[in-house]
Amino acid sequence: MRKPQRYVPRTDVPSPAQVITDAIVARLEAGTQPWRRPWTGAASQRPLRSCGTPYRGVNTFWLTLIADVRGFTSPYWMTYRQANALGGQVRRGERSTIAVFYKAYGKKVEDGATGEERLEGRRVLKSYPVFNASQIDGLPDRFFPRPIQLEKAAQSPARLAELKSFFDAIPSVVRYGGSEAYYAPGLDYIQMPEPDNFDSYEHFAATLGHEHAHWSGAENRLAREFGKRFGDDKYAAEELVAELTAAILGSELGLPVEHLENHASYIAGWLRILKADSRALLTLASKADEAASYLLAFSGRGPSGADEEEEHSEPANDADTVDQRVAA
Repeated sequence: MRKPQRYVPRTDVPSPAQVITDAIVARLEAGTQPWRRPWTGAASQRPLRSCGTPYRGVNTFWLTLIADVRGFTSPYWMTYRQANALGGQVRRGERSTIAVFYKAYGKKVEDGATGEERLEGRRVLKSYPVFNASQIDGLPDRFFPRPIQLEKAAQSPARLAELKSFFDAIPSVVRYGGSEAYYAPGLDYIQMPEPDNFDSYEHFAATLGHEHAHWSGAENRLAREFGKRFGDDKYAAEELVAELTAAILGSELGLPVEHLENHASYIAGWLRILKADSRALLTLASKADEAASYLLAFSGRGPSGADEEEEHSEPANDADTVDQRVAA
């Protein structure tokens, strides 16, 4: 009688973290920062679940990259089953991409000192397939919002009041003057050029958002640290967190972020970090999400949806082929 073969997991399939990191690295090496988009004052365009809540963490930047590369115009993403439940049907030949989440589990470990067993909490990164609404027929019109194009010349008083109100709610010290924008951690203040020195108030607000990202990491706020893992690249890691935070704020507030300057040394540092550790991007994206949520909360804004620790149990489907071609 033939013995049943034992299942041996494949080792040649890249992990979800590696797939995402490879795609981001490829874009950076091509001279594109994939989280930057020319916002025009439109409503929030963060990637959204079918229920309308935003994706969090690295999914924010990953799904934005996929949408740009593949020309998707809808911010909504969903599983095959969710599409069917909404009366939709994924078009034949469409390929899914992955969204990631952490699945928590407990493992029994023996205490070296007492010999007693205890349950240790652990997490493992998982992925599940999703489709953009642009790949699905039969969905309600609400999944295809029309982009809002605003006049770029003069912003309305209401728009200016909205942005000023957002930053006024944050208890930071902002000083004006000079030609540089920076956060001074020792004295805990933000230095900004006068708003009139920018192309528009929205460009001023985007830069102010970037500096507030640095402000949020102070010891008496989020106490953002990077530990030994990032070594000499801690400064580059902090700049990447601020860059990603500014991108999230840009999507929430309708701000442009393409004008924010990054020195070649920053980008070189980012590439070193991402190439050395495929999970580094997940860590930094999580810190950026935390910073953005912290700043948005002062004005009662921000995502209320589940984060990437939510467990998903969508079964595999013939149509759910993970798309890994984006890195090409």
